[in-house]
Amino acid sequence: MKTKLSLIMLGLLSSGSVFAAGQADSKGLVDDSHMDVLFRNAFINRDYKYKDTETKAEWGQGIMLDFQSGYTEGPVGFGVDGLLQYAVRLDGGRGRSGAGGIDFFHQDNDGKAKSDLFKAGGRVKMRVSNTVLSWGTQRPVLPILNADDSRLLYETYTGFMLNSQELDGLDVNAGYFTDEQQKSDDSHNTGLKSLTFGGASYKFNDYFSGALYASNVEDTLNKQYLGMTYTQPFANDQTFILDFNGYHSHLDKQFAESMDTGRKNTIWSLAASYVLWDIHTFKVAYQQNSGTAGYNYGGYRNQGGVGDGGNTIWLSNSYWSDFNGEDERSWQVAYSVDLGGLGVPGLSYDVAYVNGDNIKTSATSNGKEHELFNQLQYKVQDGFAKDLKLKVRYSVLRVSSDASDYNKSGNEIRVFVDYPFNIF
Repeated sequence: MKTKLSLIMLGLLSSGSVFAAGQADSKGLVDDSHMDVLFRNAFINRDYKYKDTETKAEWGQGIMLDFQSGYTEGPVGFGVDGLLQYAVRLDGGRGRSGAGGIDFFHQDNDGKAKSDLFKAGGRVKMRVSNTVLSWGTQRPVLPILNADDSRLLYETYTGFMLNSQELDGLDVNAGYFTDEQQKSDDSHNTGLKSLTFGGASYKFNDYFSGALYASNVEDTLNKQYLGMTYTQPFANDQTFILDFNGYHSHLDKQFAESMDTGRKNTIWSLAASYVLWDIHTFKVAYQQNSGTAGYNYGGYRNQGGVGDGGNTIWLSNSYWSDFNGEDERSWQVAYSVDLGGLGVPGLSYDVAYVNGDNIKTSATSNGKEHELFNQLQYKVQDGFAKDLKLKVRYSVLRVSSDASDYNKSGNEIRVFVDYPFNIF
């Protein structure tokens, strides 16, 4: 997601015109039902280059079964969904697990990672016209609250969620959650009291889209998000894209004191992308952080985190490092190529370099970091393994020693194999 943020924003902000038909076209509870399965084999290794910091790595095999029913016929439709998740640890036992950024298998009190993990959830839903109200296990994908699906198993929430697409191009979302289940554990005791959010995205025309959201995590923070995307197509399959994303956060006083940080943060990014023949994408981006704190997101409340979703950072310069230190500013150059247009369908490559400075820590007001990101992806086009995706990612991150209480240098490898298929 983070390497092609502009394209994802375009998809989200135009969602009002691509979602399934509303209640009037319901074919019934059973006929519109479907069940999808995802097999995921995932490996992450972080070789830290900071003194007295051990290499961390985890490897696991997961399976996610996602059932979504249709809706009963009539002016008001009802339905039910279910989600089962299971994972087994293949590596990453005592001494190698426990890195917060990997989070495949939760560690027990003795420091040993769980050997396997089972999670189950369900949701009931009601639809009137093009508006859906649901309660139960939720996986929101919104800039203000994005449940993390970038590790072995999914992060989920429990509560109410409303989605309404009554007007063409307008997508309204709101919710109230009282529970968060972390990716790496089957318990529901992450410490979240409540999370309230709401907002909307709107596609003004074929060229310009925007989104505005706000959230409140009880006893933690208030946050607002603004996003805008402008797309200008040219002749000969060429497109220019401008993408702006920004957050403003105000931390709760006691939470800020517990983190030994200030309370206010504003962070924004502006990216310009040029797409040539739907094959080559050239991008430059700038990201700016200001206020008395860095940008806080994700994590779990009982571990000092915020609890508002592990992917709630829709910013251009977010790779292994998020370049979100206090007062940090960063710039990026990136290149992506879809090799399908060059005779190798399903193969793509992304490379990016991000440089950040002006990081404020207890030791300096000008800490520095830089990252070189590489990612190779291949998706099988046909045959028995159709849609199987292999993703290999390698990042080199270097952080100045005076900014080590913000981030740490290291080399990271990620290898993911996803095999999705539909049962019915």
